[in-house]
Amino acid sequence: MPARSRARKKALDILYAAEMRGEDTIGYLDRAIEAGEGPSNPYAALLVRGVAEHRRRIDELLTEYSQGWALNRMPAVDRNVLRIGVWELLWSEDVPGAVAVDEAVALVRDLSTDDSPGFVNGVLGAMLRSKDEIAV
Repeated sequence: MPARSRARKKALDILYAAEMRGEDTIGYLDRAIEAGEGPSNPYAALLVRGVAEHRRRIDELLTEYSQGWALNRMPAVDRNVLRIGVWELLWSEDVPGAVAVDEAVALVRDLSTDDSPGFVNGVLGAMLRSKDEIAV
């Protein structure tokens, strides 16, 4: 598994764990790093910090683009993978949009429901097609 794919998985682990525990994402990340359990790849921390910084806008966009699905009704893995994908689509300058979508789909294919890959692909694909019109 390539280093960035592993970093995405570690970022997902942190985002998911912080959400399930009801903890502040950055605080959770910082405590994990201090305890030596944080990500070894700096890209994972960048993803977590980026998602945390832009979370309000990311969640607004997910609500808009996930037609018929309330954010709180999505499986937690899907929700957090989508957050990572949206951050990479809109704020990462070195990840091509198609790669962000493919990586998100690969994560949910391995970790979530049978319907998740199609759902994640549909949401992020629609955002990719509208990327130039999305205000960040």
